[in-house]
Amino acid sequence: MSTEFIAMGIIPELSEVLKTNGISSPTPVQKKAIPVLLAGQDVIAQAQTGTGKTIAFTLPILQRIDVNKEQVQALILTPTRELAIQITSELKKLASAVGAKVLAAYGGQDVEAQIRKLNNAPHIVVATPGRLIDHMRRETINLGKLKMLVLDEADQMLHMGFLPEVESIVEQTPRARQTMLFSATMPDQIKRLAENYMKTPVDIKIQSTNVTLDNIKQIVVETTDRGRQKALISLIETQRPYLAVIFCRTKVRAKKLNKELQDYGFESDELHGDLTQAKREQVMKRFRDAKLQILVATDVAARGLDVEGVTHVFNYDVPTDSEIYIHRIGRTGRAGQRGVAITLASPYDRGSVAHIERSINASLERRVVESDGTIVKSNNPRTERAEGEGRGSNRGGKQDRGGRGRGSRDTKPAQGGRGGRGERNERSGGGRSQASGRGQQARTAAVESKAGDSGNPWEAGSNERSGRGERESGRRGERGASQGGRGERTQGGGRGRSNGGAASTSGGRGRSNGGAASTSGGRWEGRSNNAPRSGGNNGGSRGGSSRGGSQGGRRGGNR
Repeated sequence: MSTEFIAMGIIPELSEVLKTNGISSPTPVQKKAIPVLLAGQDVIAQAQTGTGKTIAFTLPILQRIDVNKEQVQALILTPTRELAIQITSELKKLASAVGAKVLAAYGGQDVEAQIRKLNNAPHIVVATPGRLIDHMRRETINLGKLKMLVLDEADQMLHMGFLPEVESIVEQTPRARQTMLFSATMPDQIKRLAENYMKTPVDIKIQSTNVTLDNIKQIVVETTDRGRQKALISLIETQRPYLAVIFCRTKVRAKKLNKELQDYGFESDELHGDLTQAKREQVMKRFRDAKLQILVATDVAARGLDVEGVTHVFNYDVPTDSEIYIHRIGRTGRAGQRGVAITLASPYDRGSVAHIERSINASLERRVVESDGTIVKSNNPRTERAEGEGRGSNRGGKQDRGGRGRGSRDTKPAQGGRGGRGERNERSGGGRSQASGRGQQARTAAVESKAGDSGNPWEAGSNERSGRGERESGRRGERGASQGGRGERTQGGGRGRSNGGAASTSGGRGRSNGGAASTSGGRWEGRSNNAPRSGGNNGGSRGGSSRGGSQGGRRGGNR
């Protein structure tokens, strides 16, 4: 019998069941939440996943249930079917000690079977929002005598778009209820939900040194999109996880990756929304029984899962925000155990990784994949995250490829703007060069050479390919006119303006004042500021057109 739980007010019958299941000491969130909940107060508890939140609200609920009244007295809302099944399983282990009846109501099950069970008036219902609203519309569930309401993983219900359904459900429950809100993170919308529907709640926050669990080793493996699968296989072979969860961004990617892993010889299976409920339950049972080594899952399907023995989490696709990252890696390192979370990131993911690091207030260890597939610690300096996400700066005359930016003096010509607009201002033939494209970042010529030798684009120290790089030299905002006139110049398909005379190359289109030659099929329009309209400019482009004093163009007429 656990004397610590008894000291908090838990009855001996429940304490004995806890001890039988190997739980003898309460976690920090349980120590703070259980006495308050037993007193009937509303609670907002913010704690990381795997800290024992489920026990923190199930014990007070079971102890306060009046088993002599056959009515729904407690409702637990969860974002996913798997989490509903998981909580129901934990409740049933304890419910026998007090004689309470528990029912799980979620999509994918036979509705008629659920209705028959609801007619038996369970004391506790664990439900997903969609299926519960279905029963409420059918009037097959009565919440008029509800005493306790739990919103578990509230932030994930928000992310999954369930907030309107949750509010609709809460509004149809008695105002005299006790409300408990448990969440790993606390977005503003969840705070407003608490303000609107809770009565002077006690705020419980279990802090850690970092936002994510301290006992999870977090690593970023730098790879490429093409080498991502090979890197994952190498990691599985070297890390040798007991049980591992691999997260993919979409169902299609999860299906494809699972097939590749099975073909490679791994014991794996997939978990996503396209599976029937029976198949999902079958997959989860095999994973819990360790008959599967690897579970390839999407975020929605695997959210909130608590499986004993998960030693590794692999982010095959980088999560879109830090909250999803926290919930993903929380599948390992649970209940005081240690775990490893590995994120596979390509250069395009640099901005997302930087955002996660800022959000969790931690710097993730970097490793790289060698050409032979081995994973080694990265010796490359971290790329500076200038201007927030994905905005880097280059100075000193290096080549700017594709980024939208302002160049420094004496720079080499910019290359490869993709559908962007650029400007080039020259003073006396030198001056500032501007060239820009959209969608690609700045890359220095020296870095290009280095990355080319190593074959690893991550070695480009200032290569920001996921955002917009910016280069600036001279006074801000000075784009002024040149001494020699005004013109446009294009290289590699971009558009630009040139002051002082410039050439249009590679099929570009431009204007020039001051006169210049157009080559390689460019279209050139220009006239000198000081020259008469019928000048004698030779060298019009082949296949292009020239207006003004130009000879040799396809259209040689003078204005």
